[in-house]
Formats: sequence, C-alpha cells, structure tokens
Amino acid sequence: MIKRKAADYIARIAARFPVVSITGPRQSGKTTLARAVFPDYEYLNLENPDTMREAIADGASFFRNHPAPLILDEVQRMPELLSRIQVAVDEMPRKKGMFVLTGSQQPSLKDGISQSLAGRVAIATLLPFSMDELTEADVVQTREAYMHNGFMPRLYNERLTPFDVYENYLATYVERDVNQIANIKNHREFDIFLRILAGRVGQLVNCQSIANDIGVSMPTIKNWISILEACFIITVLPCYYRNFGKRFVKAPKIYFTDVGLLTHLLGIREQAQIVRDPLFGAIFENMVVMEAFKAKLNRGLPPDLYFIRDRSGTEVDLVAEQGRKLHLFEIKASASYSADFTKNMDRLSNGIDDVASQSVIYSGPDLPNGKSAGYFNFANIARRMEKLSLL
Repeated sequence: MIKRKAADYIARIAARFPVVSITGPRQSGKTTLARAVFPDYEYLNLENPDTMREAIADGASFFRNHPAPLILDEVQRMPELLSRIQVAVDEMPRKKGMFVLTGSQQPSLKDGISQSLAGRVAIATLLPFSMDELTEADVVQTREAYMHNGFMPRLYNERLTPFDVYENYLATYVERDVNQIANIKNHREFDIFLRILAGRVGQLVNCQSIANDIGVSMPTIKNWISILEACFIITVLPCYYRNFGKRFVKAPKIYFTDVGLLTHLLGIREQAQIVRDPLFGAIFENMVVMEAFKAKLNRGLPPDLYFIRDRSGTEVDLVAEQGRKLHLFEIKASASYSADFTKNMDRLSNGIDDVASQSVIYSGPDLPNGKSAGYFNFANIARRMEKLSLL
C-alpha cells in the first residue's frame, strides 16, 4: 500500500481531538487511510444497507452495540448521527480519538459538524495521490503519463486504465453525488457544462459566457460550479487582490482536482495526444497547481494559494501567502530554460512590496541560481515549498 503523507497529521490530531473528520473526493483513499492509521478501530460503512437500517432503527442502541473507538464511513449519509456522537464525546471530555468520520460531500458534513461537533472535531482533507507519494513508492512516470493517468489510487492499486477509472467515475460518482446535493434535471446539459469547463481550465471564470454556450441561466452555472466544488470535482483558485486596489481582477480560476479526469473530459485517450493538444500548457498548469494544494492539505495546512492578474493581463500562475509575504510561482510546461519565464513575476513584483521569492516550475532540471528566480522541475514543487517554509 502506498503510504499517504496525511497519515502523520491525522494521527497527530486524533491525539488532540475526540473526533477526526476526513473529507475529500470519492476514491481518494479516505477509507483506506482511516483503517491504516487506526487499525484497531471498528469500521462501519453507512452505505451498507444493514448498517444504515440498524442506525435508523435505534440510534442509542447503535452506539451501545458499536462503542468508540469507531470509524464511520460515508457519514454524510446519516448526519443525524452527529448529535449522538456529540453526546458520547461530551460524556467523556478527556478522551481523544473516539470517532473517525469520513465523507465525500462537503456541504452535508460541514453543516452537521458546525451544528453538532464545533470545537470537538479536527478536519483533514485528503486528495488523490501526490507525486511525492508515488515517488516514495517507486512509481515514477513521465510528465505525459502523470497528466494522462492522473492520481486516483484505484488506478495504481488495481492496475486499471485511465479510461476505465474516469468513465466509471463520471457515470457513478459524479452523477450520484451531484444529484444528492441538487437534483439536476437535464443531465445532457450538465455533461456539456463539465466538458466546457474542462476546455476553459486555468482561465478566468466567466459564468455568463458558459451560460450562453449551454443555453441555461447564469445562476444555474454558478450553482453547478458550487456543486462541483462541494463534491471535490473541481478546485477554485481565487485571485489575490487584497490591498492592491482596482488594478487587479477578482474573478477566480478553476482547476480539476484530478488532472486525469480533466484529460478524460477533453477526450484525450493516449499519452501522445497530450503534447499536441491546444490545452497542453493548461493541463500541465492544472497538475502543478493541484500538487501545491496536496502539499498543503497533506500537512493539515490551510491552502492559502492564489494567482495574481492585473487588468492589463499580466498574470502570475500561483501565489502562496505566508504572513505578510508572497511567494510567486510561474508554471511553464517547457523543458527548456528561458529567461522570459520570469517576466510576469518581475513586472508584478515592481508594484508589490511583499514578494519574498520567485520560482519557475517547469519540465526541465532544477536551476536554483537564477538572477531573480530559481527554476525547479515540476516533480519538486513540494520540496521547493518546504524549502521556502510554506509547509
């Protein structure tokens, strides 16, 4: 089994809180991780009809029959159990690590936790495998293979093809989770929306333009984007504009949480297609941005990541905030060095006093001694962030 970076953080917070909640997209490995970190806990899956019937019949008896320590999988299926967990926790206020809850739908868990378990729960977000996790397991791939295969654990654990994994993921999990949050009446329009979103990955979100292309209202598009974010299908990267006045845009950008799903939605079926695709640079950018998110979340850190774009169109792809300081990252798919890669960072840095570092993340070798910025291979972004004390 591939060791997860988040395991240490989850074990640490279980020693400090009575309840640990592990959220994240379906098939990201939440159940496997919970059972690996807490092998002595009883495990119950609330998607099992027998388990659900038992819990519905008598919640009090359910917890007497299954006392803590306990792993409750897919707890968003029965958020009413959270109030009983609160009672159990409050009866033993000094006991830690009593319950481990997993779930893949953010709104259900967020609402239940905020109402019942505030102050009693620590939350961890688990995304699919990171490059660091695969590398430590001796799974090293080419740039195109990472982009084509994506990072879903099932693909590596069961040796499935990307087509099998992502076609099944779309048909089974995306449709089911989306419908559990909001009843989508026209699945064809929603499918078109997903593919349009994939075609605009890494661009500023323009809900009106997307709505016009599909023939639905702008509020519908905004709602669908919120649903995809809630189900961890997409990740929204906000624009950093605080204290900079009106010269910076405020519209966010959208990336797919797993780059393999993105390439699947774009109709890419072979690795060789990727470098020829018009969106090659955007796909690469998606992969790198999500590696930065994973590096933060796997250590239990808030993903205080942004991009910067001024109204003239000058943009820096990724910005990490550290106190009052900003670390700038320009992302380029090229394997060759170019001094021009730093021009946007240099230009924006002239008007920002708080820039602490500049890094180019690209496909070539590490070249840390540049005049204004270091150049780092995309597989080393987590290590670069660690060296900058961002992790």
